[in-house]
Amino acid sequence: MKKYSILGVIIMSSLVSCNSHRAEHAHVHGNKTTHSHDNYYGAYTLKDDHFGTNTMVTVDSESRKMVTNALPNHKTGAFPSKGNPNTISAQKRDYTFPINPKNTGKAKWVRETGVALNGVKFEPGTAEVVVCETGENYRVEALQDLIDLGLDFNHAHVQPTGAYHYHGTPTAVIENFDTGEDLVHVGFAHDGFPMYYSKSGAYKPSYKLLAGDREGEDCTYENPMQTINISAGGHHDGTYTSDFEYVDGAGDLDECNGITINGKYMYLVTNEFPYVSRCLMGEFTEERRPNRPPLGRRPRHKPRSF
Repeated sequence: MKKYSILGVIIMSSLVSCNSHRAEHAHVHGNKTTHSHDNYYGAYTLKDDHFGTNTMVTVDSESRKMVTNALPNHKTGAFPSKGNPNTISAQKRDYTFPINPKNTGKAKWVRETGVALNGVKFEPGTAEVVVCETGENYRVEALQDLIDLGLDFNHAHVQPTGAYHYHGTPTAVIENFDTGEDLVHVGFAHDGFPMYYSKSGAYKPSYKLLAGDREGEDCTYENPMQTINISAGGHHDGTYTSDFEYVDGAGDLDECNGITINGKYMYLVTNEFPYVSRCLMGEFTEERRPNRPPLGRRPRHKPRSF
């Protein structure tokens, strides 16, 4: 029996009955949020008077609707910070997730993968691009050592709009929503499928570093604060998104970091690339947002920071 079949039994009682959960709530006592239940498939309200979190989720026969100010219900790094000049501020966001998601079997790229249970979005990619005079450009990963993007201990930072968002494993979310099982429910993807994190790392992504070396000369990275000369050549070490390739069957997870356990599909947030899925397998409504600049060509405009 495969390892994920064994672990899957642990969570299936909550997954198979996601449409029938009664409304349940979280309550605030002083400056600490306490939870009256262990699953978030039903309706719930999450408020925290210390961090300012205000997230309300309602569920009907067709959809899960979230209204949130997108303020995290946990400690964050200090912002503004070196590498991130922005300040966290409340947002006004409404999300709708389908209750009965449909797996198309076709991966479709998405900028914003989904939303954590506390209302903070998952946006794993960056807008940061290293541009080379020889024509190449390389999208910078958030989790790398070359350029300081000011990520905190939750692998998150702040956009110019004030929106706090996760690029990788949301450490405090995992701690706050941990029920003691290996798989921790951390959020929902925009196609409606749930997002989990395995504390034991039982599920491995199927992405590998490319062999060989990168090309590109006279490369630079620019943001509103600075211009840095970059040596983009060298082996593929994970600094850039294009350093990785998907190898079918190399791990437990598919191209979108998803897996089917006992007939139920879900996405896994992992400690290894892609950290948070860069694509979705289900049907979803895309937001009208700028497309990522194509790799291998010089963008017409300077990349937007964060």
